[in-house]
Amino acid sequence: MSVFFIDWRPMNRSATQVTEFVLLGFPGCRKIQIFLFSLFLVVYVLTLLGNGAIICAVRRDPRLHTPMYFLLGNFAFLEIWYVSSTVPNMLANILSQTKAISFSGCFLQFYFFFSLGTTECLFLAVMAYDRYLAICRPLHYPAIMTGRLCGMLVSFCWLTGFLGYPIPIFFISQLPFCGPNIIDHFLCDMDPLMALSCAPAPITELIFYTQSSLVLFFTLTYILRSYTLLLRAVFRVPSAAGRQKAFSTCGSHLVVVSLFYGTVMVMYVSPTYGIPTLMQKILTLVYSVMTPLFNPLIYSLRNKDMKFALRNVLFGMRVSQNS
Repeated sequence: MSVFFIDWRPMNRSATQVTEFVLLGFPGCRKIQIFLFSLFLVVYVLTLLGNGAIICAVRRDPRLHTPMYFLLGNFAFLEIWYVSSTVPNMLANILSQTKAISFSGCFLQFYFFFSLGTTECLFLAVMAYDRYLAICRPLHYPAIMTGRLCGMLVSFCWLTGFLGYPIPIFFISQLPFCGPNIIDHFLCDMDPLMALSCAPAPITELIFYTQSSLVLFFTLTYILRSYTLLLRAVFRVPSAAGRQKAFSTCGSHLVVVSLFYGTVMVMYVSPTYGIPTLMQKILTLVYSVMTPLFNPLIYSLRNKDMKFALRNVLFGMRVSQNS
């Protein structure tokens, strides 16, 4: 019977030969690289503008100074950082001849990518709780979802997301990486890094994937439970206009949840060994790049108050430029 053993003592960094990794990204001829650079740059700029516009609208419009929009503003702020943890380096990598990323830079990206992703899961659960209270317990909503509780929930999301991964990622960084150093991906992810390690670390992998799976399953279970109760309450609303408004709000949230969780669970819960490398890259693009792009459209196009506030922000910018 084989016994797995892991030495938890930090290894000597000088004994590690690898000082940088090579991110292959999306290989292709020069024309394809230029096309991909232009495409991802446009997506990145639109993501920054869309989420930035939501933040400005929530800050400037007094009608949006409510818990739901406070959470939405924080969520937009999170999306800006989430997409910024991958796309700028991906753009630089496309233009680079060596496509190299330093050892410390790789693990810093690894940490921020997973911490921000965990924070997003928690935010989606908190936003589902907010919608549940607003629709299922409307009379108690102002007394329960106070500004203080809202601030505490937002702080909980950020702190839990960023305090959950330093120790596991530190131990992964202490594994020996003797070579090769080529990662067939556009970011530093768990599976490619563990494949390059010279020593097996099953306990470290188990801890990391167990932690990630628990976050995904608990938040997704809570979200589904909240929306199940919420939809039951919506069907009891007597007026058609009230049902339509509730469905509009819930539908936008469920689209975001489906896009994000659907692709994340394929990557980090189900086995990825049988999934082609290109498909893994596309799935990662969906939840890390495309979802932050779609969120402003999903939340603003189906919300009259947000559309009105965004028009005011854009109109105010035009007036200030013309004056």
